[in-house]
Amino acid sequence: MAHLGKVLPEDAILTNGAGNYSAWLHRYYRYRRWRTQLAPTSGSMGYGLPAAVAAKLTHPDRTVICLAGDGCFQMTMQEFGTACQYGANIVVIISNNGMYGTIRMHQEKNYPGRVSGTQMVNPDFAALAQSYGGHGETVTATDEFPAALERAMSAGRPALIELRVDPAALSPRLTLKV
Repeated sequence: MAHLGKVLPEDAILTNGAGNYSAWLHRYYRYRRWRTQLAPTSGSMGYGLPAAVAAKLTHPDRTVICLAGDGCFQMTMQEFGTACQYGANIVVIISNNGMYGTIRMHQEKNYPGRVSGTQMVNPDFAALAQSYGGHGETVTATDEFPAALERAMSAGRPALIELRVDPAALSPRLTLKV
């Protein structure tokens, strides 16, 4: 979030869906202008990607970044194809922890030892982006992110960056023992 705050223009539009990953955005990104945030008010998973496509088609001259969890992205991932089809050059940043983290957090809190249905089998998200004709890459270390973001923003086509993150890091203040 600190790097995004440094490099994104003031009028960049950031979108997100629902999930623990969004806590980093809402806690650490400093919005500098009105009409630069598109986010659900009632926890709608999958909202960020179609919102980003719509924002970019409405404001083709502005930078549009979508933040999504791996589960959140998979709710509407076909809309990346829409972005490619219509030249909506968004950048999607996927926080991939291999699970529905928010649901897992609630299961651990309310039903310790009774985790059910939260592990995920994910595609290779970078390859998925490339299969649509977009730019895709995977980041596994924090210091790789700035260069990956620069490549994505200058790709001249919709781009996706998959961040492989530790599943134990649920939120800025909560961890999970896995």
